This record gives sequence, C-alpha cells and structure tokens, in this order.
Amino acid sequence: MRFTIYQESRRGGRANNEDRIAYSYSRDALLMVIADGMGGHHYGEVAAQIAVQTLSDAFQRDARPRLTDPFLFLQKGIMNAHCAILDYASQHRLNDVPRTTCVACVIQDDIAYWAHTGDSRLYLIRDERIIAQTRDHSRIRQLVDEGLITEDQAKTHPERNLIYNCLGSPRSPEIEFSRKTPLLDGDILLLCTDGIWGVLPPDILVATLTSTNLMQAAPALMNRAERFAGPRGDNLSVVTVRWEQSYVDEGSSISTHTMSQEDVTTRLDEFGRNPDYKSDLSDDEIERAIEEIRAAIDKYTPNT
Repeated sequence: MRFTIYQESRRGGRANNEDRIAYSYSRDALLMVIADGMGGHHYGEVAAQIAVQTLSDAFQRDARPRLTDPFLFLQKGIMNAHCAILDYASQHRLNDVPRTTCVACVIQDDIAYWAHTGDSRLYLIRDERIIAQTRDHSRIRQLVDEGLITEDQAKTHPERNLIYNCLGSPRSPEIEFSRKTPLLDGDILLLCTDGIWGVLPPDILVATLTSTNLMQAAPALMNRAERFAGPRGDNLSVVTVRWEQSYVDEGSSISTHTMSQEDVTTRLDEFGRNPDYKSDLSDDEIERAIEEIRAAIDKYTPNT
C-alpha cells in the first residue's frame, strides 16, 4: 500500500477537547477512526477514548497483516466499544452514561469499508467532487430527509445537535455500513467531526483538500474551519488519507510494502497525554483514568 495520511484534533472555542482520533496500519490494511464524545466532567472524552482505543487495539491484534472480514471487524469493534462504555459507566455508578459518535474506515486490497453511528462523517472525494458520504444519525437529518425543513433551515434549527444513535446509549447502536468501495489512484477519504462539516460547506471541503499536497491542505482545512467557527466553535478533528496506487516516492507518502507481516504502526494519543487535549485533571487522576479505561476495554478483548 502507498498513501499520504494526516490527522489532527483541536479544542476550537471549547474549554476541553472531547474528540478522539487514531489511525493504524499493517503491511496490507489501514484503519482510521474518529469519535466525538458527549457528556460532562470529562466523561465524553472517556467514551471517545474507549471507542478509538478499542478499534485500534483490535486492529493491532487482528491485522497480521490483513483482516479476514473488514465489515465484521468494524461491527465487532464498534459493539465492543459500546459495551466497554456501558461497563465503565456501571463501575462508576454514573447516572448519565457518557456517549460518543464513531466513524471508522478500513482500507484493504484497494477497497474501502466504513461504518458509523452518530453524526461524525466520512466523505469520499474523487476528481474534485464528493462521490460518497455517510448519513448523519441525527434528528435534523430526519427532518431534512422527510422534507419538513430545508438544508438552510437545518443550520440554525434548535434541534440540530440532537443525536438519536451513538455509543453508550441505553439501547444498542444501529451501525450503518458502506458498500465495498474500490478506490482509485488519487482518491481522498476524509473522516471528520461536526466541528469541521458543521461550518464548512461541501464545496469548500473539496476545494481545500484538493488544492495542494494533502499535508498542507489538511491543516489549511482545519485553519479555515476554526476561523469560520469563531471563538465559540466546537472541537474539530480530521483524519484524511490520499490513496495512491503507484510506488513512486512523493516525499510525504507512506509505503508499507517493506513491512513484515507482524508489524503494525499506530498513532493514538493515550488519554490525557496530548497537551492539545486540554484538561484540568491532575496527573494522578489521568493515571487512574487510563487504568480504568484499559480495564473496561480489556473485558471485551479476546485473550487470543
């Protein structure tokens, strides 16, 4: 495989960052995942951390160097994350279970497989246009789809932040899957939270990401969204990849053909370790949270 990948998360105008992002790749497969946590007193970020860490851990265990069934991997990973969040809430006797959106994508054999719950989005961009995207699991999307309000009205509607499907809910999440989607050379996949898509229209997303090298275009996209959102903007996060089918060295590209079957590279920030995720927790509280998150995840991790 050869690809260029970029990920970044920012607080925006919020006091704390409850988004979590990660990517992981073996010789033959790539995983990208984003979660947008919901809940007070740091628990939203805990839910998001559990989601991305559960999927990343599973990928590191199973992608040796490929996944047997990418859709089954996504289904099990997302459901295990949901159960781990519920277990964490039970252990802490939380009255209001923390929740999180989740969108995850696997690429293997030049084919993309994705799944989501909530309103964090995935876009597939080809030839400077969006050819596929996820459908938000939100009240506002239902109203638009039913023709009760317009897209313009949705931008300011009082129910625009209501999510009906997520991880951590009392009822099991409904996971929506893509079709198996073959990728072409130059295709761009963008995973992002509503801090990006909520302030930038699709044409701006496309124009910005295709304007220059992805390693320059993606930060420019973040800058643009942060500027548009203003001082009260939401957390904003992206994981984006440009797929390449030639092994011509383009400087910033990652090539996996020399990796061994057992090698897996992961970029995932442990809870409380990234200074960009501003937190007023003490070091001891962060250490305890890390242990508790790990314990919740391990209950749903196979021993083999």
